[in-house]
Amino acid sequence: MKTTKLIATYSRVSTSAQEDQQTIKTQLSTLREYAKKNGYSIVKEYTDDGWSGDMLARPDLDQLRQDAKEKIWDAVLIYDPDRLARRYSYQELVMDELKEAGIEVLFITISTPKNSEDKILHGVRGLFAEYERAKISERFRLGKLRKVKEGNVLVSEPPYGYNYIPKQDRRHGYYEVNPEEARVAKMIFTWIAEEGLTLRKVVRRLQKLGIKPRKSKRGVWSTSTLTTMLRNKTYIGEAHWGSSYAVIPEKPQKIEKYKKMKKTSRRIKPEEDWIIIPVPAIIDKELFQRVRTQLKTNFSLCQRNKKNKYLLSGKVYCVCDKKRSGEGPQRGKHLYYRCTNRVLNFPLPPTCKEGGINARIADKLVWEKIVKLMSSPELLSKQINRWVNNRQNKTEASVGNLGMVEAEIVKLKKQEDRYNKAYGAELFSIERLKEYTLPLRERIKGLESQIVKIKQEAKEVNFAMMPNKKEIELFSKESVKVLSNLSYELKKDIILNTVEKIVGTKEKLQVYGYIPVNTNNYVKYKTSNRHCWFAKCRQINTF
Repeated sequence: MKTTKLIATYSRVSTSAQEDQQTIKTQLSTLREYAKKNGYSIVKEYTDDGWSGDMLARPDLDQLRQDAKEKIWDAVLIYDPDRLARRYSYQELVMDELKEAGIEVLFITISTPKNSEDKILHGVRGLFAEYERAKISERFRLGKLRKVKEGNVLVSEPPYGYNYIPKQDRRHGYYEVNPEEARVAKMIFTWIAEEGLTLRKVVRRLQKLGIKPRKSKRGVWSTSTLTTMLRNKTYIGEAHWGSSYAVIPEKPQKIEKYKKMKKTSRRIKPEEDWIIIPVPAIIDKELFQRVRTQLKTNFSLCQRNKKNKYLLSGKVYCVCDKKRSGEGPQRGKHLYYRCTNRVLNFPLPPTCKEGGINARIADKLVWEKIVKLMSSPELLSKQINRWVNNRQNKTEASVGNLGMVEAEIVKLKKQEDRYNKAYGAELFSIERLKEYTLPLRERIKGLESQIVKIKQEAKEVNFAMMPNKKEIELFSKESVKVLSNLSYELKKDIILNTVEKIVGTKEKLQVYGYIPVNTNNYVKYKTSNRHCWFAKCRQINTF
């Protein structure tokens, strides 16, 4: 009796436009029809909507690769190899991984490679697909550049005060002045140039007059929107294109496993490299320049720009989970840590009613507590023993995964060796070899770093399991000497290395953190020593 083959399907589209055109549904319909025709039973369908084929980190593709190891289906059906990945090297990487797991890879548009000759033809097809994609991308870039140099506007959202008229017949898209918005924009420029209003005063006045921005969830203007608007030379008839370029963020605000776009930050090009496009002007250049000058004057005179010393800045949070920021003496002589909710909600009323925390009192309390902890051998010894127990449990779990990591490295090295042999057989060039092996080497390097880290953690725990009482006492004694007379800058460095988070109200402060101890140099406050003993590991101290 013939058994039904259990399969999974994978489909992908790279843009929202393709999603709107129901390309995913078209792929799924074709895959289901093919499976029914060949007597396959679909166990699970994996779809990545709006994900580029240039990246491997896709939610459903990762899930498919994980489920392949569980053997819940026998094969995976894909419409075309470029749905799996745009780059041929990525296609080979995933296909080899699935085959090693005993999973058959099926395509509708082409037959699955069964021998060396088929594999070479499949590789050639993949290389042509990559070349075609690069050629199309370059054509788009050159086409945009030509249109812009001819004076055509290419934009998705026009600045406030303008309407964008899309391409019609033979006339390309252009800006048209929006009379009502232009009146408001000119009014804003005039307020700053003639009356010297600050951005916050402009926001208040707009709110009072009931003038709303074009797009805002809260229905109010923000100072950042006004700053962008007041720097935009489009209002003097000089729209620009190519003023910035996309880059991968060096310090992303959110660490996400899956990102549809890698280059989410932008860098500004020199102004001489911008391409200027003539558009209708709303204000004259003289008014625009006066506004720029007044903004600089406002910034230099603003009391909030005065530099005050806040020892706990960046570490203090409100009970509403928003950060507290330092605020100078606006009406009195005291400094406070105030909840940023009122700033984020401006000009609307704040939703958090918590009052400010006296900065000088909070700084003093936290600093005195840290000095006390670092000067007490008994407290340090107690927390060292607790830290060792917690760290040992984590290390034992990590060591258990060591064998799996090492096995993964062996598998990746075999795959790299296959590419090297293919290059030796002159199947592709050295440039193509680098492209194939670079992702593998990066993965191997990352796994090797994990092994080093696991072994280092085990070594540290073994060392810490025999704490030297004499060294702890010596550290405490040296701490007393050093901490008694430190500058603000050194105190700030210690706070950054010992305090993780402070949640505060007017009544109490909850401090989370730890104290790094270097048993060789005793009192050194550097991030390089963050892997040492904890004095208070996420312990709550209420003042």
